[in-house]
Amino acid sequence: MSQNPDFWADNRKAKVFTQEKSRLEAAVNEYQDLETRYEDAEALFELGVEEGDSSVLAEVVAMVDELSELFEKAEFRKMLSEEADPKNAILTINAGAGGTESMDWAGMLLRMYQRWAQANGFKASVIDFLPGDEAGVKNVTLEIAGEYAYGNLKSEAGVHRLVRISPFDSNNRRHTSFTSVFVAPEIDDDIEIEINPADLRIDVYRSSGAGGQHVNTTDSAVRITHLPTNIVVTCQQERSQIKNREKAMKVLRSRLYERKLEEQRAEQAEIEGKKKAIEWGSQIRSYVLHPYKMVKDHRTGASTSSAESVLDGDLEPFIKAYLTCRITGEWADDSGDVE
Repeated sequence: MSQNPDFWADNRKAKVFTQEKSRLEAAVNEYQDLETRYEDAEALFELGVEEGDSSVLAEVVAMVDELSELFEKAEFRKMLSEEADPKNAILTINAGAGGTESMDWAGMLLRMYQRWAQANGFKASVIDFLPGDEAGVKNVTLEIAGEYAYGNLKSEAGVHRLVRISPFDSNNRRHTSFTSVFVAPEIDDDIEIEINPADLRIDVYRSSGAGGQHVNTTDSAVRITHLPTNIVVTCQQERSQIKNREKAMKVLRSRLYERKLEEQRAEQAEIEGKKKAIEWGSQIRSYVLHPYKMVKDHRTGASTSSAESVLDGDLEPFIKAYLTCRITGEWADDSGDVE
């Protein structure tokens, strides 16, 4: 198809096609590389046994260790098989009730996802940012760009709970804070999402923030409300109202697409008897910093005592556990009561 003289007549279609072609080629090449490495290790093992050469067998052990690591990574990527998994992610964090405590917790989660993106080769850009009154953030929207960003981060959608001694409480009392995270795939132009202009309420206002790129002196920030679903998206990243509107519409299209995917998942889960596991709005994870340290995912049962490493962006164990449960359907029966 790419050799067709008219292939580049439609640049948008050609771009989508070549991206898909590259993903498929990468998958085939990865399999062929694993197969070649296995055959090489097998041949070297037989040679080492035949000649009784321990140095050759030691080399085989090193090859098998490396092969095992590569195979594990390939197995993980195989779990990212849904249509939207390869796409960029739009991630929104909203502080819950609780004032400064929840806003500070939302800021901690923002840092966690930025650290995760940096450590895993993704680019995290702020689309919208509303700072907290005293600390943290009220809400923030990130675009996380890179292959399979959404496939990795879809595990993070839901309510995150923090238990700690409050740094804002002079009496050093323990506080519980809640913050919600929403994740949607950034959709390409080839995916059609019908939006009736009559269903939109568009407001413009002056950007606000603690300073820097989030503030300017004109009414350039844009808020779009989709009336049928009551989905609200905002953008104040750009100085141009037109650009902010374009970015806000992109986020809205992604949110509506994720809503459609969630409805499909709910229907499938109902058929399979697993509705509890994918309900939106349920508390998904608790982060306990006092009286002990633990992070526990209530859907999968995955937990760790290394709370600091998780808050520094080490989310891989939780992402893997979530994707595994999505495939096996074996979810943890957890009430979420972690004290």
